Amino acid sequence: MFKFFRRIRQKLFAEKKFSNYLLYAIGEIFLVVIGILIALAINNSNQQRLLRQKEQTYLAGLKNEFEISKVKLQELIRVNRQNFEGAKHIVEYMGDEASAPTEKAFSELLYNTFAMDVAFNPNNSLLNEMISSGSLKDILNDSLRIMLTNWVSTLEDVAKQENELGMQREKVNELLVDEAYSIRTAFDLAGVSEDYLGLEPQKHHASNLELLDSNAFSNNVLIFMLTSKATETNHYIPLMQELDAILIKLKEEIGG
Repeated sequence: MFKFFRRIRQKLFAEKKFSNYLLYAIGEIFLVVIGILIALAINNSNQQRLLRQKEQTYLAGLKNEFEISKVKLQELIRVNRQNFEGAKHIVEYMGDEASAPTEKAFSELLYNTFAMDVAFNPNNSLLNEMISSGSLKDILNDSLRIMLTNWVSTLEDVAKQENELGMQREKVNELLVDEAYSIRTAFDLAGVSEDYLGLEPQKHHASNLELLDSNAFSNNVLIFMLTSKATETNHYIPLMQELDAILIKLKEEIGG
């Protein structure tokens, strides 16, 4: 086509029809501009399509990560509640000799309540990679991008609370290493020595029931209960709500 216009232009120029020559020159320039704009539009469309495909890959990966994190958080909430209920039973036994547990029941209660550490370990590999590489900007939905950014800062607050809970748990456990009490008794009667450590249970055991009369033990268990309750109410439940909101938003954006 450009050769066609070139021949016409050369003919008009040879015939000295300058006005017509100018019109054809302008027309040729116009066609070149239109061609460039069309090429840019096609290129931009291809780039947008590739970006959208990249975003969809990220969204699917994030959805998978947050679904796994939700299962982990549900289990963590269950364990934390179990610890709280165990501590509550211990406090209820205190000061009530009529309802004192057997040594075996108390050992099982001690182990099941204070042996399990509580720490949320979400699947954030992809999200962390996106943040460090600057790829979070590829998420087009502004509100979702903000939610993902806030998720990281929320986890930092949760970790601080879990550290506090761990400290209170350690304070309770420190009382068990006192000369007056026996961790071996708790391990033997709770089945830990044989099942986990491969140790034969001892035939005679020192009693830990006097812990129920210890003010220090009572105080530490109560503080542990309070911290455990605060961990769930003020941190885990809001975290689960935030996680659910992110999952809803991810599902909306996938394939959208």
